[in-house]
Order: sequence, then structure tokens, then C-alpha cells
Amino acid sequence: MAKAIWNGAILAESDRGEIVEGNYYFPPDSINKDYFKPSTTHTVCSWKGEASYYTIAVDGQENKDAAWYYPAPKERAKNIQNYVAFWKGVKVEK
Repeated sequence: MAKAIWNGAILAESDRGEIVEGNYYFPPDSINKDYFKPSTTHTVCSWKGEASYYTIAVDGQENKDAAWYYPAPKERAKNIQNYVAFWKGVKVEK
């Protein structure tokens, strides 16, 4: 079971994730939405498409754009559509 943890909070937990380019992508139904705030940040991957971001908020502290997902990925990345991955100090334990 993989877990994403930041600031002592479990942000996501699942054994149904996908690993892409070394990142563990959590299914959308496995994230604790209480900690996620939509961000206006977007980036583009040449083969996955446009990524959207979340800012993580736990106990009054924010980690800007610490999670990302692909709401409408290109065909080759359809398996991670809306799955969420983390960085910026979020620890993913497997």
C-alpha cells in the first residue's frame, strides 16, 4: 500500500496506483480531498499532455503546486487520467 505524506497528514493511500517516469500516481478516489486546493498552474509534457496542479494545505501550512494530474491526457497516458502524483517534499512510501 503506497501512501503520500506531508506535514504529518496522509494525503493519499492506495495499492492501485500507476508508476510513470519514477512517479507514483494515485487514483483520484484515493486522495483525501480535504487537503487539496486547485491551482491555476499548468505545465505541458510532450507525451502526456497538459498537467494541472493542486496546492496542499495541512494545519495552516501550504505547499504550493505540490501535486499534479492530467485531466485530459494524450492517448499514451490515458492510464493516468486524473491520477495524482506528488513532489516538493511530499513523501511517498511504498
